[in-house]
Amino acid sequence: MNAISAPPSDRPQPVLFLGHGSPMNAIEDNAWSRAWRALGERLPRPRAILCVSAHWETPGPWLTGSEAPDTIHDFGGFPQALFDVRWPAPGDPALAQRVVELLGDAFAARIDPGRGLDHGAWGVLRPMYPEADIPVVQLGIDSRRPGAWHVALAQRLAPLRDEGVLVVASGDIVHNLRLFDWRDPSPLPWASRFRDRVNALIRSGDLAALADWPALGEDARLSIPTPEHYIPLLYALALARDGDALTFFNDDVIGSLSMTSLRIGHP
Repeated sequence: MNAISAPPSDRPQPVLFLGHGSPMNAIEDNAWSRAWRALGERLPRPRAILCVSAHWETPGPWLTGSEAPDTIHDFGGFPQALFDVRWPAPGDPALAQRVVELLGDAFAARIDPGRGLDHGAWGVLRPMYPEADIPVVQLGIDSRRPGAWHVALAQRLAPLRDEGVLVVASGDIVHNLRLFDWRDPSPLPWASRFRDRVNALIRSGDLAALADWPALGEDARLSIPTPEHYIPLLYALALARDGDALTFFNDDVIGSLSMTSLRIGHP
């Protein structure tokens, strides 16, 4: 398919797509959060993290530029313990500027010096790196753009893998909370079918088909009522290289939500 450790090695950083599910996964001890914690323990330690989260939609690519980004609690109706969470990872303005340079005039990225980290970012990074001691920059997504635009943007970020930067894309392949039955979280047939179809396309390396999700039919329409949770998957896949190992994990469907996650590179 198409993290340098600290100190640097000759191995590129991996790329992750993490199905983040409920914000409660950030503080609950469950199979999904344990898998994230195991990743943080096993992967080469990155110099910095670039996170592409479903929960920051921007008009074009934006980047966090704060040296000390706040922990944003962009949700409601959850226990106070979740609102009490603070994950004070430092920012990395130099990395934000590096991304601006890589994207160039074609994408004209902007830096927001006041933006913090939303739960799509800290919700998965907190279990991975509980010490909050790795600098993080978040990249906003323009969900109005077609998949091919996001793939082209993501491919410009390829040098980061050789510069000690771990790219973490956080979303959900299937994400339709309107159809979620809180009384019965059994997998809905169309959600499982779409998860299986996307997994097969990932294994076959058919990024063009994945980027054109509106053409994937009715199951796709139900699974992707709005594209912001699906688009991060394209960023992870666009950064894959020939010879990269591909590992699926947390490959569960809960009602109309999927937790499917990928590790690309570093077996």
